[in-house]
Amino acid sequence: MTHALFVAWRSSTPTGGEWGPVGRLEYDGVYRFGYTRGAQRLGGFAPFPGMPNLESVYESDELLPLFANRLLARSRPEYEAFLTWGGFDPDNPPDPIAILGVTEGRRATDDLELFPCPVPDADGCYVSKFFLHGVRYVPEPARKRIDELASEETLGLMLDISNPYDRHAVAVRTWNTQGRYLIGYVPRYLARDIRQLCGRCDPDFVSLTVERVNPGAPLQQRVLCRMTCCWPSGFRPCNGDDFEPIVTTRLTTAP
Repeated sequence: MTHALFVAWRSSTPTGGEWGPVGRLEYDGVYRFGYTRGAQRLGGFAPFPGMPNLESVYESDELLPLFANRLLARSRPEYEAFLTWGGFDPDNPPDPIAILGVTEGRRATDDLELFPCPVPDADGCYVSKFFLHGVRYVPEPARKRIDELASEETLGLMLDISNPYDRHAVAVRTWNTQGRYLIGYVPRYLARDIRQLCGRCDPDFVSLTVERVNPGAPLQQRVLCRMTCCWPSGFRPCNGDDFEPIVTTRLTTAP
C-alpha cells in the first residue's frame, strides 16, 4: 500500500505569500520524493537541499532528512504527548508518513507544510482530520473559548470571502449557545476542496467536530478537528496542474 503526502511551500508576496504544492513524498516500502509543477510556477522557489534537480525522483530506504527532521525524536520528553496530540497511540505509533500527515511537519523556521490528499473512506465519504490553523491570530475571548471546547463538539464552517490574505479561506466558528466565536481556519491546502464540498453536499451531511483539545500543546496543535461529508460524483481533491508531477521515472538515490 502506498502512503503519500504533498509538500506545500509559501512564496513571498506583499500580502504575506502564496502557498502551493511543490512536491510529493510517498512510501511503499521505499521512500520517494519528486517535484510537482507547482515548483516551476511559484516565484522564488529553489530546490530543497540534497534534492537539487526538479526533474529527478529521489529514492531512499530511510525517510529523507528534510522530512525526518520534522518528526520529534523518541528521546525527547514530550514525544508521547506529541503523538497523543495528533490522536495516535504512543504505545503503537504509526509510520512516519501518517504522523507527518497530521502534524504537517510544521516548523517555525521555514515555510513548508506536508499534507495528505484525502481519499474516500469505506463508506464512500470524505473524511479529514486536521489541526485548526490561525489560532495565534484570534482575539483573547476566542482563545478562551478554544480552551473550553469539548471533544465531539460541533463546529461551523464559514466561507471568508472578505479575507484580504486568502480569497479561498474557510473560517471555523463555535456553533452553540455559548456564543459564536471565530476560532481559526481550515488548513489552506483543504480550503478550496472544502468550499466545493460545502456547495455540492447536503448541509445536513456536512459535519465538523472537535476530535480532541490539547491543553498545553503549541497553538498549531491545540485543536484537532474532524470533517465528514459526502464525496460527490466526479469530485477530485488536490486537483490542478500544480499537483501534477514533473516526472514519474528516473530515480535518483538520495544522499
